[in-house]
Amino acid sequence: LFTQVFGLSSVAQVVLGKGNTGQYLSINMAFGIGVTLGVYAAGGVSGAHLNAAITITEWVLGNLSWTKLAAYITGQFLGSFTAAATVFALYYDAIQDYTQGNLTVSGPKATAMIFSTYPAASVTLQGAFFTEFTATVMLILGILVIHDEKNNGALKGAQPMLSGMLVLGIGLGMGLNTGYAINPSRDLPPRIFTAMAGWGMEVFTAEHSWWWVPVAAPVLGSLAGVFIYKACIAFHNEPDHETENKKEEAGTETS
Repeated sequence: LFTQVFGLSSVAQVVLGKGNTGQYLSINMAFGIGVTLGVYAAGGVSGAHLNAAITITEWVLGNLSWTKLAAYITGQFLGSFTAAATVFALYYDAIQDYTQGNLTVSGPKATAMIFSTYPAASVTLQGAFFTEFTATVMLILGILVIHDEKNNGALKGAQPMLSGMLVLGIGLGMGLNTGYAINPSRDLPPRIFTAMAGWGMEVFTAEHSWWWVPVAAPVLGSLAGVFIYKACIAFHNEPDHETENKKEEAGTETS
């Protein structure tokens, strides 16, 4: 909820303010702040499961049960849907003024992109898929780096802030092609909301039925990112007890 309210409202402010009340950087910063607050809020409850792609990955790895998988994804989707409705209510008057009551997905007065991602006109569907896949690989690699206590993980209290900075960095470097959904929970529930709120089913058919890409690509990217991390970093870290034994042996030799 934190992530989406901050993020979607920043997009609304930029679009409806016609660039006078924010720029692309402000959107990235708002999503980063939202992620930071979301991780702080949910860290003690669920370990901060804010991303369905990561939740599914944890289930595939055997770290989550079916019941927790269903509960976390349901919570993510409900929170994201509620956030979209909240932002719509917050900016209802501005949306009506900007569009003159004509809610469109494309064109000069398009507003559907306030709530969900759509690819840039110059990007092919394959290129957009690769962008979402790669951006999610970088997301999960960054999260694992931040939280891996066997490597050089960050202090627990700093992890939410660094996670927010990670999302900010992805937005700054990989947002041009697709708007960096990198999370099915961030993209699909608001898209469903827009279909219900007046934009119609075009939100699912636009851009060669783009809607499935920010659902599937992040899941595959998250799985690939975990594999890359394990192959390149985690498998090369010694278990804690071996490290402690070596430290003890070194201490004995020194004595």
